[in-house]
Amino acid sequence: MTTGSPIPAYPTDAQPPRTQPRRTQPRRSRLRTFLPLGLAAWLVLEIWLLTVVAGATSGPAVLLILVAGFVLGAVVIKRAGRRAFRNLNEALQRGTAPRKGGGNGLMMLGGLLLMIPGLASDAIGLLLLLPPVQKAVSGYGERKLREAAATPGSLGDAFQQARIHRPDGKVVQGEVIRDEH
Repeated sequence: MTTGSPIPAYPTDAQPPRTQPRRTQPRRSRLRTFLPLGLAAWLVLEIWLLTVVAGATSGPAVLLILVAGFVLGAVVIKRAGRRAFRNLNEALQRGTAPRKGGGNGLMMLGGLLLMIPGLASDAIGLLLLLPPVQKAVSGYGERKLREAAATPGSLGDAFQQARIHRPDGKVVQGEVIRDEH
């Protein structure tokens, strides 16, 4: 048995060997971070509004408001769906694309918000049923989609670039040019 210091398994100036490479976690997007917090805040707001209205009126009145919102939302969704289906049928018979700007999507969203129990969602759903609000929201949405499609590396840019994978594994890169008349 020796009384000296033990000999290290690796030189003192070198780092110990790693068994696994260090993994870095990808950053969470803002949407994944704040969406649960936003939903929780929305839920608290809805419950608080229901208790305030129930305190000011009565429980059956709040129940009547919620049921009326559900029924109105169902009627709106049914009506918007019928209109969208009728527009699609007319377009197919004419042989053209369905006409744009019918507002059916926003009407369906408004109806869905009316069907969700809560007073804040009912208020937003009723606002989405108004034509001036539909026009403003659809214009804003179209502008944002155009901006997102114009930025390089975005989803819109992915539609402009096409990659064809050949059987031998080679990738042929090309560009899609849309001819819109």
